Amino acid sequence: MYIFILISCFLLALLLSRGMLPVIMLVTYKKRLFDPINARKVHQHIIPRLGGVAFAPIQCLLFIVALVVVIKIANMDTQVESWALLPHFMLLLCGLGMLFMVGLVDDLIGVSYRWKFVMQILVASFFPVSGLWINDLYGLGLVISLPAWIGMPLTVFLVVLIINAINLIDGLDGLCSGVVAMGCLVLGVLFMYYGAWWHALFAFITVGVLIPFFYFNVFGATGRRRRIFMGDTGSMTLGYSMAFLAISFAMNNAYIKPFSDGAIVVAFSALIIPVMDVARVMFLRWRTGKPVFKPDRNHLHHKFLRMGMSHRIAMVSILGLVLFFSVFNMLMVELISNNIVILCDGGVWLGMHWVFEKIEQRNIKKQVVNIQETSSVKMYRSEGKRTGNVLLPFNDNLY
Repeated sequence: MYIFILISCFLLALLLSRGMLPVIMLVTYKKRLFDPINARKVHQHIIPRLGGVAFAPIQCLLFIVALVVVIKIANMDTQVESWALLPHFMLLLCGLGMLFMVGLVDDLIGVSYRWKFVMQILVASFFPVSGLWINDLYGLGLVISLPAWIGMPLTVFLVVLIINAINLIDGLDGLCSGVVAMGCLVLGVLFMYYGAWWHALFAFITVGVLIPFFYFNVFGATGRRRRIFMGDTGSMTLGYSMAFLAISFAMNNAYIKPFSDGAIVVAFSALIIPVMDVARVMFLRWRTGKPVFKPDRNHLHHKFLRMGMSHRIAMVSILGLVLFFSVFNMLMVELISNNIVILCDGGVWLGMHWVFEKIEQRNIKKQVVNIQETSSVKMYRSEGKRTGNVLLPFNDNLY
């Protein structure tokens, strides 16, 4: 029965998202609510950015309806202790609502990053208040259990970090929605495996919401080629959703799921790429004396574009890396210790980044040489026409 409810909510989320997005696009085009075009942006055409308006309402609606159906209509056993888990989900929905409102205002008229940061800290504190926090490191750094005075602030920090990491990777079509959908799918399957049906339900509702958006964001509306962005409304609520699922899986809480040795490593596997990328970019800004929160073009997807990749190939490549770390960590935690897995993750990340840096520098040098050669040929041709002399043999087909 729970599988039927899960599949039904997934399909309803998909249909509702598919129905709402064209309406949102119509309103944004009529009201001229477009994403600004500037030097930092990858796109060069007007594109609406309110696609994320569809996410949180559908997530909250379907989850609450499913809860009512199970408890009041079907009179089913929820298979959980309501006093232990109900506060988690209630404050999750409250946090989603608050981030939804802040994100919507930011997408419409703009909000200072300081106020967004304050709101993120506030909603992140909802998790420890509800009883959801990192209480076990499962041997990472030879640390097992964590006291509340360490685990609760650590949880708030991680939630804020994940929200901003998801927000900052929203730089290529399909990238943010693809990463979150992949992470929710992995965690949803794992929650199903451990019998945590309500967490799996929320994960699959999120996946259902994101599939139509991914299509519109990457391919555009059929016939009109109109695309839509999620904006901060979508990226912040998705980051909050991912943080909830990851921390719920990582917490050593028998009311959520049975104990597993590699829970904390597996929980954050899908977030390794966005979190490590944000840490790298923040470090580069600090080292060069730039404001840490000032946007730039140093993120991984910008690096891939400078390497010569197309937008779609760069997006698929990053999603491939996310899938690699997720599968790699799920397999490795069964064979080796969590500490070695984390060291392997760090080594693979540093190695890949070193390779990407070399390819990027080589491609930039190649482009500079091509530009210089093209400029020289044009100069000689112009001089030849002015003097009537042939100064360079050249082939028009080459330039």
